[in-house]
Amino acid sequence: MLEMKHVEICVEEKKIIKDLSLTIQDGEIHAIMGPNGVGKSTLCKALMKSPGYTFTGGTCKLNGEDMTQLSTTDISRRKVFYISQNPPAIEGVTNAEMLRMALTVNGEKIDIFAFNKKCNEICARIHLPKSFVHRAINDGMSGGERKKNELFHMWMLNPSFLILDEIDSGLDVDALKTVASSIMDYYKEYHPSILIITHHTQLLDIIKPDFVHILHDGKIIKTGTAELATIIEKNGYEETIGTKKLSEEEKDEYNENR
Repeated sequence: MLEMKHVEICVEEKKIIKDLSLTIQDGEIHAIMGPNGVGKSTLCKALMKSPGYTFTGGTCKLNGEDMTQLSTTDISRRKVFYISQNPPAIEGVTNAEMLRMALTVNGEKIDIFAFNKKCNEICARIHLPKSFVHRAINDGMSGGERKKNELFHMWMLNPSFLILDEIDSGLDVDALKTVASSIMDYYKEYHPSILIITHHTQLLDIIKPDFVHILHDGKIIKTGTAELATIIEKNGYEETIGTKKLSEEEKDEYNENR
């Protein structure tokens, strides 16, 4: 699904990601963790071609296609779906208007009755009031409502690759459980690939990753199973990765895992 080799990413000419290699196969769930400011969100924004985030080295392929040459629209049409920490509001455009346009972008006709029925079914499934179907996108919504609204879009658009950038940010315990459980339900039904950026194991207790990676100094320095997230939660990053250079044995283990 996604293959990155020795990727470098710059933000306003400052190199943030320095040598990142990561492969995500179809249906795999990968979590990236790391201290603040190491480039986790930078990676997500670069993958979605956000302005100002530039690939300056390495290769990045989506299903074998050079992702660095695609626009945000191209990437979205290849069924990549991104939920940010704080999804933006779009005044004057309703959820229904956006979704109908997105679903007919390739010229397909839409059955308005089937569309409305599916909207209502999904709203009920994620505990979102049906009135949100005709509300402006994320406009006037709380943090939790915005995340649920993004899940509404996810279920309607049926993506095959999810990029989740600290979606637990700003959510209380109940909202976190609702959002994470809905994503896991979607995974069980459609089996997409998922890339999760998070600081907390609570999210990973529900959306269970196949691999956990630690990002530090612009590259992945450690890879493990979901147990690695528990170790980070218990010991913190400094004790988990240390400030010393990796030993040759640790390098070999890291390269095997990667």
